[in-house]
Amino acid sequence: MPIPENLSDLAKLFHKLGASDPEDWACSQIEEQIPQLHRYLFLRQAWKRILKDGETGWIDAYISQALAYPDEPYSGIGLALKECLDAGADRESLSTIVRATQAEMLFSFCYLLGDPALEEPEVSDLSWALFSVDDEDRPLEQIGGLHESVLETDPTGREMRPPSAGE
Repeated sequence: MPIPENLSDLAKLFHKLGASDPEDWACSQIEEQIPQLHRYLFLRQAWKRILKDGETGWIDAYISQALAYPDEPYSGIGLALKECLDAGADRESLSTIVRATQAEMLFSFCYLLGDPALEEPEVSDLSWALFSVDDEDRPLEQIGGLHESVLETDPTGREMRPPSAGE
C-alpha cells in the first residue's frame, strides 16, 4: 500500500494508527520530507515491547522461571525480584522502575542508531542507520532522529512522567 501523499489522507492514517497529534506528524512528513510514518511505526512497535503502565504480572513469571531454572540466563532478574518482594518492595514501584529503565534503553538504542560514537581511530569512520527498504530489501531512505520522538510516543501520553505529574 502506497503512503498517502496529501496531508489530509496522511493525517487520517496517522490517526488510525494511534498517533497523538496526527496532523503534526503528517505535516512534518510532507513539508520537511522526513519519513515520519516510518519513525512513528518503529517507535510504536518498540513501545509495545516495553511494560505497560502499571503492569505487574511479569514479576511472578520471572520469579517462577528463576526458581525453576536458577542457572539459566536472566534468572538473576527473578531471583532479585523475589528478594525485593521479600524485603517489602511494592510491585507497582518495581514495575515503574523497570518500565522507566526500558524506556531509557529505547532512547539510548535509538540514539545509537544515529550516532555510534566509535572512539577508536581504526573504526571511527564506521557508522550504521535504520533504513526503510523496498520489496527486495534494498535501502530506500534513512529513518533518523528516532531518539527525538521516544517520549512523545509514550502510549500513556505522559512522556514517562508519573501519573500524578499530569493531574
